[in-house]
Amino acid sequence: MTTKSPKLIIVIPCYNEEEVLPITAPLFLNKIQSLVSKNMISEGSKVLFVNDGSKDRTWEIITDLSNSDKVYEGICLSRNRGHQNALLAGLMYAKDKCDITISIDCDGQDDIDAMDKMVEEYLNGAEIVYGVRDNRDSDTFFKRSTAQGYYKLLNKMGAEVVYNHADYRLASSKVLKEFSKFDEVNIYLRGMFPLVGFKSTCVYYKRHERLSGKSHYPISKMLTLAIDGITSLSIKPIRIITGLGILMAIVSLVLIIYVFVSYFSGNTVHGWSSNVIIVLLIGGIQMISLGVIGEYVGKIYLETKHRPKFIISETTENSDIDNK
Repeated sequence: MTTKSPKLIIVIPCYNEEEVLPITAPLFLNKIQSLVSKNMISEGSKVLFVNDGSKDRTWEIITDLSNSDKVYEGICLSRNRGHQNALLAGLMYAKDKCDITISIDCDGQDDIDAMDKMVEEYLNGAEIVYGVRDNRDSDTFFKRSTAQGYYKLLNKMGAEVVYNHADYRLASSKVLKEFSKFDEVNIYLRGMFPLVGFKSTCVYYKRHERLSGKSHYPISKMLTLAIDGITSLSIKPIRIITGLGILMAIVSLVLIIYVFVSYFSGNTVHGWSSNVIIVLLIGGIQMISLGVIGEYVGKIYLETKHRPKFIISETTENSDIDNK
C-alpha cells in the first residue's frame, strides 16, 4: 500500500475545443485542489493539456490558462495526429514527472468525481484503474448497439479489452515506463494497456452529455478506430480468411465432382445463372480477402518506416512540471 501522497498529472487531449475548454478547465483545477485537500495527492499535481494541432483558439486558451495558474500546463503537437497519438504524447511527456496519470477527454462527459475512487484504488495497490461506463443511456440507439457489439467483437477476435472502457484511466509511472517500450506506430491504447499487465481494477461511473461544442468523432473516425483496434491487436481476420479459403476449396471440389458425374451421366443443363452466381460469390470473397490482407500489409509498411508517433513543437512558458 502506498504511504506518501502521489503526484498526479491529469492528461487531457484537445482538438478544436475552444467552446468547452473554458468550462471544463476550472472543473479539473477544482478536482486537483479537492484531492490535495484530502491528502490523496501531492501539492505539485498538474493538469496537462495536449493540443492536437487544433485550428481554432484552443492553444491560445491553454496558454492563457497556464499563465493564470501554475497548475495548468500545455504541450502543442506540430500537427494533428489523432486522439490516440495526442493522448500518448501527453502520457509519455508526463511519465517521468509524476507518480500517476489520469487520462480523460476535455468535453466533460466522463465523470470527474470518479477520479477520487481511481486514486483510492491506486493507494490500495492497483497500478492501472480503468474508468468504465455503467450504462450508455446518453448514446443514441445506433451508437449504443454498435459500440457494445464492437467490444464483443474485439474480445471474440482475441483482443483483451475492458468492456465499455474508452480512454478514461489511471496509470502509474511504473506502468507508463513499461508501456513506453511498445514501439508500434499503429496504436489502440484501450487494447494495449491490458497487455502491459500489473494489478488493475475498474471504477464504474455514469457518462454525461457533452457540456459544450460538438463531438469531433464522426462515424468515419469511429470506423477507422474500430478497424485499427482489430488489426492492431488480432490476426484472427487473417485466419478467418484462411478458413474461408479452405471451405471454398472443399465446396469447389464437391462441385467439380458433381459436374463430372452430371457430364458422364448425360444430365448436364445448359445455363448461365449458376455460373454467374458462383463467379460473383468467389469474386466477392476474393476482393474482401484482399482488402483485409492489404490492411495488414499497409500496417506493416507503416511500422517499417519507424516514423515518430508525435512531435511536440511547443510547450507553455511555465512548463515547470517538477520531477518527483
